[in-house]
Amino acid sequence: MKLIFCITLVIISNVCSTRISKTTKPNIVFILIDDLGYNDVSYHGSEIKTPNIDELARDGVRLENYYVQPICTPTRSQLLSGRYQIHTGLQHSYIRPAQPLCLPTNLPTFADKLREAGYATHAIGKWHLGHYKKDCLPRQRGFDSFFGYLTGSEDYWTHHRPGDGILPNSNHWLGMDLWDNERVAWEYVGNYSVFVFTDKIQQIVNKHPEEQPLLLYLPFQSVHAPLQVPSSYEERYKNIKNMNRRIYAGMMSCLDEAIGKVVQTLKKRDLWDNTVLIFSTDNGGEVAAGGNNWPLRGWKRSLWEGGMRGVGFVTSPLLPDSVQGTVNKELIHVSDWFPTLVQGLAGSSLGNVTLDGFNMWKTISSNASSPRKELLHNIDPWPNQPKEFSSNISAAIRVGHWKLLTGDPGANNGEWIPVPDSGITAISPIKINGKDTWLFNITADPYEYHDLSTSHPEVVDELMDKLKKYYVDSVPVQYPEEVEEANPAFHDGLWGTPWQWKAE
Repeated sequence: MKLIFCITLVIISNVCSTRISKTTKPNIVFILIDDLGYNDVSYHGSEIKTPNIDELARDGVRLENYYVQPICTPTRSQLLSGRYQIHTGLQHSYIRPAQPLCLPTNLPTFADKLREAGYATHAIGKWHLGHYKKDCLPRQRGFDSFFGYLTGSEDYWTHHRPGDGILPNSNHWLGMDLWDNERVAWEYVGNYSVFVFTDKIQQIVNKHPEEQPLLLYLPFQSVHAPLQVPSSYEERYKNIKNMNRRIYAGMMSCLDEAIGKVVQTLKKRDLWDNTVLIFSTDNGGEVAAGGNNWPLRGWKRSLWEGGMRGVGFVTSPLLPDSVQGTVNKELIHVSDWFPTLVQGLAGSSLGNVTLDGFNMWKTISSNASSPRKELLHNIDPWPNQPKEFSSNISAAIRVGHWKLLTGDPGANNGEWIPVPDSGITAISPIKINGKDTWLFNITADPYEYHDLSTSHPEVVDELMDKLKKYYVDSVPVQYPEEVEEANPAFHDGLWGTPWQWKAE
């Protein structure tokens, strides 16, 4: 009798282990929001209502010492490659639509590695990592499918965009930019992008075979300018007098509903219990376009905290009960997601890939100390690119509690901008001509009110030495001139058509 019982247990155990082995690799949903400010979610005290985002954050692990980059392409490049900008040549700015530039094609992306690990990989939304040749496109960078746009911004309804106005008359280069893999998705002209993207995401989830692990990379267009939203969402905030903030708030509510629908679709497909969802902004809010980062200093395009301190969290039924509903203040950077997803979640080897990021899964799932002790925010020597680093080069580094900024931090040396109509007066720093060095204890002074560069010169010297070493290890900035060949007039009125066909 005991023998039969034992045999039965072995059979049951084998069946269970087989079932588990099919789902050991968790589904991964990575939501990247464009231009979301620190003060633009209600769980940070915003007047904007984000109930779905709040619930996900409340049930998961909120990342409150989490950093991204000051602008879109740099964040996306570090997220996908796990490498600092100084190692990709993308130190200076975003990729303009007519630039022959992209994330270096010799670098694998986390989508490449997850696909090798057996994942189905799908990207829906904004690419903005270059499109001048076919090797730069999403389906050549690890994704089984791509639906979205390839440049940096566009009209939410028409899915067209002009040029950037750098070349003569290029601001008149109007082109369509919405792609279903390599097919132009003309049928969605007139449809609001949030609704289109949400529908596409739901279609992928509903068709996905549950025995295969799933990667959904969802870089939504929202809430980047232009400020556009169906009137019913703006109407919810008619009490907000400032027009930009009112429209922006409506855009956030529309986006929040979309995220709720994605989660509900995963639950209906019985995929949610084996899913890890990561939520992140790509940079700080753009104050001129309705975003807000109060009480942080500065905004998008700056090395102040308001440009880089990211809204982020991880949520999943797979997280231990001990960390669900907690706040994590360990130092984490957007470049850390590559090894965290591939090694920490998928359990796959990184191989011989060189990374600047760290595997943060234990830090997130068991509140272990962060393996990251320092963080290079950036070094941007453009346009001079001198041989040696000096304090007039725009740069920032974080080591422990200390943050050093040099050169031009961006955003007019960093004002503190409250929410419009709040009754709080904006605070402008005293500008000192010739000043090019700032030092803060970010733990004690997260809002960067107290510059300690003169009282702690020894710390300045120590961090300057680190910046010098990083600079020696950096590659030259790649920021080529825009070219006439990219003009949509030469490509059937389209942005996103590669104009160089020679493979690397």
